[in-house]
Amino acid sequence: MLAYRHAFHAGNHADVLKHLVLVQVLRYMGQKDKPYRLIDTHAGAGGYSLRSPESQKRGEYERGIARLWDRKDLPPAVADYVKIVRGFNVGGELQHYPGSPEFEHMLLRPQDELRLFELHPTDFRILSSHFGQDKHTQVTQADGFASLKGQVPPVSRRAAVLMDPSYELASDYDHTVKAVRDALKRFAEGVYMVWYPQVSRRESLQLPRQLKACAPKSWLHVSMTVQQPDSEGFGLTGSGMFVYNPPYTLAGTLREVMPWLTQTLAQFDGASFVVEQHAV
Repeated sequence: MLAYRHAFHAGNHADVLKHLVLVQVLRYMGQKDKPYRLIDTHAGAGGYSLRSPESQKRGEYERGIARLWDRKDLPPAVADYVKIVRGFNVGGELQHYPGSPEFEHMLLRPQDELRLFELHPTDFRILSSHFGQDKHTQVTQADGFASLKGQVPPVSRRAAVLMDPSYELASDYDHTVKAVRDALKRFAEGVYMVWYPQVSRRESLQLPRQLKACAPKSWLHVSMTVQQPDSEGFGLTGSGMFVYNPPYTLAGTLREVMPWLTQTLAQFDGASFVVEQHAV
C-alpha cells in the first residue's frame, strides 16, 4: 500500500491531463469572492526533481510535459498550465515538476482552505516541510478516502476535491467509488475530480461507468489514450478525469484543446480522446 512513489511518473502524459483539468477547475472556482475548501486526498510529495534517479529511470516526463515545454503554438488552456510549471522552475530549463499540492497552493487565494492528505511517511515529511507552516493549509498523514468524510461539507458550502490514488491495489478502485458516493451524499454540490489510469485491468475499464452511476447531477468525463501496451499487454496507455459538477466552461475548453494535446503527446498512430458530459 505504501510502495508507490509518484517521483517515477512525475510530469508524464497522465499528469499533463490531470493538472490541465485541475487548473481549469480552480481558475473557475476562484472567480467568486466566496472562499472554498480544496481537499487533496492523495497529495504525494508536492513537487519532484526531474533530474532525480527516480524520474531519470523511466524518463516519463520526456513524453509528457517536455513535449510542451518549447512549443510556441500552445492553446490558451495548455499555455496557462505550462506557465504554472514554468513558475516552478528557474532559468527557463525544465528541471522540476510541481505535484498537485503546488498547483493548488499557487492558485488558491488567501481566503481559501487547502487540506492535504498523504499516507506515505517520506512523502508526508516532504509535504509537511513545504506546506506545514502555511496558516491556510493543513497537512495530515492519514488515509484520504476515510478523511474525506470529515471535510465535506465545509462551512462555506463551497468545496473542490481531487482524488488521484495510485490504484496499485485493485481495492483502490472500489474505495474510490465508495468515497465518491459517500461524499456526494454528504455534499452533492461539491466539485469532485477523480483521476484514473488506463491500464489492462478490469477495474480500470469499469470505473468510468461506475462513476457515472454515482452522479446525482452534472458530470464530465475526459480521457486520453496516447500509447500502446507493452509486449506483455501492460503499461499506462492513457488516463482519464471524471468531474462532478464541472464548471460550465470546462467541456468547451476540453473539446477545443484535446485534439491538439492528444496529437502532441501521441506515441502511436491510434492515439485518441473522449470528452463527454451530462448536464442538468
